[in-house]
Order: sequence, then structure tokens, then C-alpha cells
Amino acid sequence: MKILVVDDEQDVKVLFQQRFRKEIKKGELDFVFAFSGEEAIKTLETIAHEAVLILSDINMPGMSGLQLLEIIKKDYVAPPPVVMMVTAYGDEENFNTAKALGADDFLTKPVDFKLLKEKLIQKK
Repeated sequence: MKILVVDDEQDVKVLFQQRFRKEIKKGELDFVFAFSGEEAIKTLETIAHEAVLILSDINMPGMSGLQLLEIIKKDYVAPPPVVMMVTAYGDEENFNTAKALGADDFLTKPVDFKLLKEKLIQKK
């Protein structure tokens, strides 16, 4: 499964590569990283025909995760990617907005990687 991780924090890439080292090595998960909403859209254009799960931070400079979510749900319908949003703990307004825009699932920061692994296994 290809997973596009969208977050403006560069260290997220190393964190995911460490936490999912076994799954990456076995070829079960394939992570692609974008460090802005704009970069995520460009990346989606190149991987549009692959099964994709998108894990996006909400609060980013430039295009927010909510704006990205809106574009994805409107423009990327075949195959429709699963979009999981990452929110700051207790960020109810963004949670409700993301839900209204069609987010498929939610995680809170700091990310609980055990929970994320369980969710990714369910989505496969």
C-alpha cells in the first residue's frame, strides 16, 4: 500500500521510516512524503492510479491540510484515496471541519504509532 504523508515538519520522514522499518523492508507499506499541501498535489498527480492512503497534518503554512482534503475529495475520485487527518489534541473545530469535508479517519498529535499501524492494517 502506498501512503502519502503530508507534514511541514521534515523530521516526520525519519520518524515514519524508523517506526515502519519492518513493513517497508517487507514491501507491505510504501511511504511517499510531501512537506506542503502544494507538494502533495504534485505528488498525487504522479501516483494517481495507485491505491493511496493519505495521512495529512492539518496545520501547515500555505495550503492547510483542510484545503488539501477539500481538493483531494473533489478532484481525486478514481480510485478515491483514504484520507486520515492529523490534528492537535483537543482541536475540535478543525476535527469537525475535516469530518464535514469527508476525512476518513483521524489521529491526534503526538501520533500513537501502535494505533496508526492497527489502522493501516485495517485499511489494506
